[in-house]
Amino acid sequence: MERRFLKTIPLLILFVGCQQIEVYQENPAELNVIDIAIEANVIEISTTQPYQDVWDFIKQNNTSQNTNIINDQVLAYMNMHLKDLDKFDEYLNDSYYFLYFVIQELEKNNLPLELAILPYIESNYDPFSISSSGAVGIWQFMPRTGRLYQLDKSWWNEDRHDPFRSTEAAVKYLKYLYQRFDQNIYHTLAAYNAGPSLLDRRINQNKRRGMDTDFWSLNVPVQTKNYVPKYIALRELIFNSDNYGIKLPQIPYEPVVKKISIPGQVEVLTLSEYLDIKPELLYKLNAGYTKWASAPEDESVFYIPSEKYILFENEDNPFKNSNQINWISHIVQSGDSLWSLASKYDTEVKIIKKINYLNNDLLSINDTLLIPLSKSKSNNFIPYEMYIVSEGDTLWSIAKEYNIEIRDLSRMNSIDENSYLQLGQQLSIGNKNIHRNMESKKRTILYSVKQGDNLFKISELFDVSIRSIEEINNFKNTTLMPGQIIKVAIRAF
Repeated sequence: MERRFLKTIPLLILFVGCQQIEVYQENPAELNVIDIAIEANVIEISTTQPYQDVWDFIKQNNTSQNTNIINDQVLAYMNMHLKDLDKFDEYLNDSYYFLYFVIQELEKNNLPLELAILPYIESNYDPFSISSSGAVGIWQFMPRTGRLYQLDKSWWNEDRHDPFRSTEAAVKYLKYLYQRFDQNIYHTLAAYNAGPSLLDRRINQNKRRGMDTDFWSLNVPVQTKNYVPKYIALRELIFNSDNYGIKLPQIPYEPVVKKISIPGQVEVLTLSEYLDIKPELLYKLNAGYTKWASAPEDESVFYIPSEKYILFENEDNPFKNSNQINWISHIVQSGDSLWSLASKYDTEVKIIKKINYLNNDLLSINDTLLIPLSKSKSNNFIPYEMYIVSEGDTLWSIAKEYNIEIRDLSRMNSIDENSYLQLGQQLSIGNKNIHRNMESKKRTILYSVKQGDNLFKISELFDVSIRSIEEINNFKNTTLMPGQIIKVAIRAF
């Protein structure tokens, strides 16, 4: 693939039609405006003809009127992508299952379709992404903003991780910002990154001083100063891909996932087996489920690959009338409590109470309790997330909330069990090292052996020990064959 590097500015970029291109020199204060008039090539496209792909749709239907400002900073980010076009292709392709849904939501809310670029910068469209500050999901929602837009969190789910629910929330938030900042897309982006209140203060500050209030003139945090140029660079490479020798990855302009509803609680691994897809794909599409199953409610919603939807139109569909959760009967013994049982069976106290119609926390010896249980041994699914210490928090209360031992929480964060916590302190929940050492905190995936693979390479790939691979597969010899399916116990994401 031809690679083109952008070395100097001013940079001449050709656009169809007549327009103004703003180009910054070394000193951003010295602005040259270059008028480039190009005779448009008129291409007739049938309105009934489907769009070639999502990129074609975005380019033809984007409503933003912003001019592309190509300065040194933007060029640096463009060159970063252009240096490895294969990696850039993978980078864009990570949005395969989500991009169509995102642009549909943007279109529904009359927002510029180019805002679908945002999750690339935020998380690379990774629903499991977690920042050091506690931002989560493809849109990197902070807890407070998530709650503001009805992204709930319970023992069983975290809506900020859900790529579809979080997209609906993010689009609402972007619509609010876009209107608040008079449809100025650069101000909207800056507000999304730094917060609308801070941006308002910076704009008003410049107004009082008689200074320009465009994004480039504002005194914003360094992260925000970099954020908008990253966006512009990506927008330029996508919208004018042909000019840079870029072939955008094939992402169809059609739904590649479908939403299904299943009665009751559903185990994720059981559903993946029925669909004949890898568990990690089902977890990715339904990242909001942070345990081994959906929440024990009347209905469970899942997103599945579109081509698998036919399995749910089948009369023999085993999920049609009932769920696939194992239920056990637990006879209450001396010393049992609701908390200890919730910890033992990886559930919540309120779930046990709800299922068994308990009005209080008191248990009687020899009482029988119904408890949902995973069919697999590795049923615990602790997400890796950053917890921000609030007033009144203790190691004991946090450990209880996440149903883990205090000693494990201490080990995850390399602190003493008797340590006092500070307001705003960040605690890692579900650190990969704890997952590596505690089998119950792992989940099993299937891996297809590739040419040249050996146990060492696979152990490095998944950050597990060779011994753990040998044990889970009951290997008598370690010779691997291409196409061979083996099990790997990895951390919960």
